[in-house]
Amino acid sequence: MARSMSFCIFIALLAFAPICFSFKNNNGNLYPQYYYKSCPKAQEIVKSVVAKAVAKEARMAASLLRLHFHDCFVKGCDASLLLDSSRGIVTEKGSNPNKNSARGFEVLDDIKSALEKECPQTVSCADILALAARDSTVLAGGPSWEVPLGRRDSRSASLSGSNNNIPAPNNTFNSILSKFQRQGLDLVDLVALSGSHTIGNSRCTSFRQRLYNQSGNNKPDSTLDQSYAAQLRNRCPKSGGDQNLFFLDFVSPTKFDNSYFKLLLASKGLLNSDQVLATKSQASLALVKQYAENNALFFDHFAKSMVKMGNISPLTGSNGEIRKNCRKINSS
Repeated sequence: MARSMSFCIFIALLAFAPICFSFKNNNGNLYPQYYYKSCPKAQEIVKSVVAKAVAKEARMAASLLRLHFHDCFVKGCDASLLLDSSRGIVTEKGSNPNKNSARGFEVLDDIKSALEKECPQTVSCADILALAARDSTVLAGGPSWEVPLGRRDSRSASLSGSNNNIPAPNNTFNSILSKFQRQGLDLVDLVALSGSHTIGNSRCTSFRQRLYNQSGNNKPDSTLDQSYAAQLRNRCPKSGGDQNLFFLDFVSPTKFDNSYFKLLLASKGLLNSDQVLATKSQASLALVKQYAENNALFFDHFAKSMVKMGNISPLTGSNGEIRKNCRKINSS
């Protein structure tokens, strides 16, 4: 009887083992249940504020997703992007990739304010960015994933890191890939995460050279569909109109799907950094074709790559801090 009872207890413990073991990911510090006890409503609060913001302006989903990407590629996922300039800090918001384009900071302020009321100085701004990116993707019709949590916020920013580490619209394929590899990401991550351009907009200034002078010979980019180029020139002249906005995916600009990859195969990628995925690497082109044919595969790879990107050099333990205000470090 005693042996039977011991066996039953052993089996019962095994049943609970996966739950216990799932609390840690490969990073060893981040795990989805991080706030279950300290702030049980954290994810619900983030989702609610993001949902209201996206309902008010569909474009906000892409803006919030982009902020997480631009944060992680500079010093890791530590919310350094959210810091305003102050004594000793030069904001990353003024870098070439972010100036006049990074947006959604007010939404993050609203999320932080709500979280501070619910559980003061508990949820980091870095984790808010990661959760808002996931929720934005889902609200736009994309995949969901469990977000590993437990990041802490940096006490510094890096303007030079923002200028140098974030891929630019006119970078070559090799330059873009090397910037991903520098972060521990690979070709699959590059192509899958580029699929986030299935939603959102880009400015005329980001692709003008493709329309008029791609290679310094006063000719348009030969890899750009010429009828599409003609349409773009209507609102993106040789000079002026720098801030005019264009859909990155004109087929379904607010729906997260695989039409972005279908456009690349039709030579209708808006940015040079988009189109090179289909023209400069056979391995990259193979992935573009796979995602264009299989939306479920794209969703699966995108979700996995987002988790991987979210694990870039997080501050954990006693490193960094939990900011009270995402725009400034706590006073000492």
